[in-house]
Amino acid sequence: MLDTLDDLLSYHAARGSLALGLEGHVPALAIRRLLSARPDGVVGLAVPGMPIGSPGMDVPGQPPGAYDVMAWRADGTQAPFMRFVAVRPARCKCGM
Repeated sequence: MLDTLDDLLSYHAARGSLALGLEGHVPALAIRRLLSARPDGVVGLAVPGMPIGSPGMDVPGQPPGAYDVMAWRADGTQAPFMRFVAVRPARCKCGM
């Protein structure tokens, strides 16, 4: 549906009004950054799987883990876009 790369698949998918794909539990901050920065060729963001601490995936008694929001391009390349712990950005030498 979104031409999401196989290793970025999750359980939820959406396409925004600008034809950008969203796969998985992508934090709103990452979406806002994508919309403001508009990196060349990026067609979507993904949080593969369902990592604990990603939006909606809190587990009582378990600390949230760090996870990457991945960006992908139509040519099949991908790279970390942002790193989060829960819904807070974490340090990462990320970016496309």
